[in-house]
Amino acid sequence: MPTSLKVVIIKPSKYMVDGSVERFHRGFMPNSTVPHMRSMVPSEIDQHAVETRAIDEYVYTDLEYLNLLEPARNSTTLVALVGVQSHQFHRALDIAALAHRNGCLVVIGGPHVMTCDTSMLQGNGVSFAQCEAELVWSEILQDAIEGELKPLYGAGLRWQENLESPVLVPPNRAELRRYIVPMLGVYPARGCPFLCNFCSVTKIAGRKIRSQSISTTIASLRAAKSSGVNTVMFTSDNFNKYPQAEELLQTMIDERLDMKFFVQCDTQIAKQEDLVELLAKAGCYQMFVGVESFDRATLIAANKKQNRPDAYHNIVRLCREHGIGSHFSNIIGFPQDTEQSIHEHLEVLQTISPNWASFYILCPIPGTEQYDDFLEQDLITERNLDRFDTTCLTWNHPALSRERLSELLYECYRKFASVSHAIKNIRGIARQNGRGSIPEKLGSLAMSSFVRYCAWRRTHPMSGGVMRVKLDHVSDYIGLRKRVFGIELVPLPKSLRVPPTESSLENSSRFGINSVMTKSLASI
Repeated sequence: MPTSLKVVIIKPSKYMVDGSVERFHRGFMPNSTVPHMRSMVPSEIDQHAVETRAIDEYVYTDLEYLNLLEPARNSTTLVALVGVQSHQFHRALDIAALAHRNGCLVVIGGPHVMTCDTSMLQGNGVSFAQCEAELVWSEILQDAIEGELKPLYGAGLRWQENLESPVLVPPNRAELRRYIVPMLGVYPARGCPFLCNFCSVTKIAGRKIRSQSISTTIASLRAAKSSGVNTVMFTSDNFNKYPQAEELLQTMIDERLDMKFFVQCDTQIAKQEDLVELLAKAGCYQMFVGVESFDRATLIAANKKQNRPDAYHNIVRLCREHGIGSHFSNIIGFPQDTEQSIHEHLEVLQTISPNWASFYILCPIPGTEQYDDFLEQDLITERNLDRFDTTCLTWNHPALSRERLSELLYECYRKFASVSHAIKNIRGIARQNGRGSIPEKLGSLAMSSFVRYCAWRRTHPMSGGVMRVKLDHVSDYIGLRKRVFGIELVPLPKSLRVPPTESSLENSSRFGINSVMTKSLASI
């Protein structure tokens, strides 16, 4: 038996259309799953020393970390590929194949494994975890100490009923410098009460709202601040549905944490002015809201009935009055959309004028209800999971071609992030903060310029960072993928059903809070 265990936690990137691995010299937002998983690893197991390294592959601009994928003398190396979404699955398989070839133990987990059938890939020396990490992580670590993993963890399971989240161990200052601002993601809660047919959150985190203790969240925030973090993203969806939201915010105020943060809220925040005011007092600087569409019939067809477009302007008004930036997320390419309706959507959005807006192309994400429907109707035309990232059309739209919808996507970005809108944002900053700080004004102007630059380059501005770096290519790994897993491309998967033992947890939804965004925690 080895004398020590090395645990390498990796959030894999994805393959671009040209086959290169997506990487950036500086990232916008750090992955939240990586520090969460890092914080769940003890320093010792059964008197065996445990060393842990955590890698967000999107911001690694050299390949030296691949040297970690080898066992050291008298040590076992466990490689955990975490938070893997469908568009990152091929990259995860390739890193797993490399680590397995080198003699490491490997496990893959995250949204794709939790919601999609991976049985055809099992039994090839790489393990899969299809439930939340808290349910199986200790078992995986113990098995790694003993030198052998099971092929599958979490069969028949999915969610932990009562969260037992760790106090986060923040990244060190060197890791924080990989991002534009030193930021950390924190999950106060998981679960979403809504049933939007295009979203995978309820499949990943369930419909019951589960929250960690206030003391755990506050302890994580304290640790983050002491390590150099100055901005936090509360990664839980629908923060306004979180039962302990007001208590957490008040505690942050009382403790004088003085940390900037942003939250995600559903559109019903339009009726919660008291909460908006408290968010502002606690340090919230931006609110991300999934408005998706201004057409009520389209929203109903997508089972997003909770959204009322006639209330969207109230969200912008409330945020503006309390000094919070509003960020509206928009989906174009719903089945009902036409080129004219997308232009009309943009016009209404410009009239309401949130501070920021992001745009995505409707994608039937594997594991969702919409994906199952589209697959059954033979509507899905894309066979490469790398493309299921909401930046390109993957199905047979009745009115729009793949090329035209892509053009409309960047047109929306270019027109919304106009010079006049940037000036309006800067004036808003000045009104909210007296004259407004120079860094805030410059940051707003820089972001608008960056969005227009991305639209001109036809690259998605929300893809993850600035200064793209090309180091490796799918061609460097595809041969190994074939040898280990026997496939070149993973066939479009069937969705996993919620285990019967978890159905009560899924159905016991109460409008209390929400989950992990589609950039979810999602187990390991």
